[in-house]
Amino acid sequence: MARLALHTWTLDASPLTDVLRIAKATGWEGIELRRLDFRRAEESGQSADAVLDLVRASGLPVACVGVEFGWMWTDGAERARLLRVFDEQCRRARALGATTVMSPVDKDRGDVARAAASVREVGDITAASGVRLALEFNSQCDQLNTLPRVREVLARAGHASCGLLLDAYHLGRSGATPKDVEDVAPAEIVYVQFSDPPRTGLEPGKALDRLPPGQGSFWFREFFALMATKGYAGFASYEAPNERAWKRDPTDVAREAIAASRAVLA
Repeated sequence: MARLALHTWTLDASPLTDVLRIAKATGWEGIELRRLDFRRAEESGQSADAVLDLVRASGLPVACVGVEFGWMWTDGAERARLLRVFDEQCRRARALGATTVMSPVDKDRGDVARAAASVREVGDITAASGVRLALEFNSQCDQLNTLPRVREVLARAGHASCGLLLDAYHLGRSGATPKDVEDVAPAEIVYVQFSDPPRTGLEPGKALDRLPPGQGSFWFREFFALMATKGYAGFASYEAPNERAWKRDPTDVAREAIAASRAVLA
């Protein structure tokens, strides 16, 4: 059975201190941190080292650390800034004992060959810190919005430190099937995230509608069975931002989600 981590975006309305406490109390086995968690701390006058200490003190293993997307096709000073942030997040991941950083693909359109070259560039950054990049396609972006399209970029890049992030939500929204995932080689898979897309009412551009497993339309039992067959032994991170859930008691949200997750993994 995959180890279950809680993504901090799931409880976005709660301070990081509370998210860590709630995750531990409700039985999650790890935590996934975002670039935003560090930026919010900086804006409130808290140092990055203080955030690292806070996470360590929680006793929760860090499943993954997010970087800032936009580095695939951006140029100039903004690209330089994004690569500095990328390196910074890789070093923070390593300091927390994590072996994985994640990034979504760019939201706009661009040349696939250039995207692959950018993956090789950030792959060298991840390798220098001793971590790996999990690259996530986004079902609602303009170009790299399906599993085959992101696999093409990674194949062209051919970097040993870079591979796939399989997110059940984006797989479901993009119309991927179990056969599509079955075709993925085990070596391609670096990381897994999950939440359930709603059965009805999908809206273009809307992403804050994610649900616990079993409440939506995704084929979770087949998905996790495939992960087990492929020998995936990493974390599965529950990333379920939902505006209605943010108005509820976060402890209840976390407790209900881990129960639903264990049910589909059983």
